[in-house]
Amino acid sequence: MPVNTAAIGKTFAPATYAVGREKIREYAHAVGETNPLHLDVDAARARGYDDVVAPPMFAVVYCLPSVWPALFDEEIGIDFGHMVHGGQEFVWGPVVVAGEEITTTTSLKDASERRGNGLFVFESVSVNPAGDTVCTGLWTNIVRGV
Repeated sequence: MPVNTAAIGKTFAPATYAVGREKIREYAHAVGETNPLHLDVDAARARGYDDVVAPPMFAVVYCLPSVWPALFDEEIGIDFGHMVHGGQEFVWGPVVVAGEEITTTTSLKDASERRGNGLFVFESVSVNPAGDTVCTGLWTNIVRGV
């Protein structure tokens, strides 16, 4: 099945994720993070933050509620049986702190075919309640043998 380039630019409904203190701690423990800013409220407050600070790659957690619907969109037509992870790139802005609600919007930035494989690049843009962009992500997926 050929890649549907007509879907390039399609933007999906924003998804809001309430960042919880325990989720940040669980994530930090899962990835072996020991920085007290991610684990200890008092340490974070001593550095001027309202609560514990999310590690940078926690972005995957708050982005996924927006990215998943895009990956499963029928118009884009990704065949998950043949999909492999191609890469991720992130640009971070202000840190994310427990208690914030982060809203992410995802769009299909590019869809192309190369050497018989489909390349699908999604862009996610996540903003905090102040409207600051806390993270922009590029999510590349390869579908073998389109």
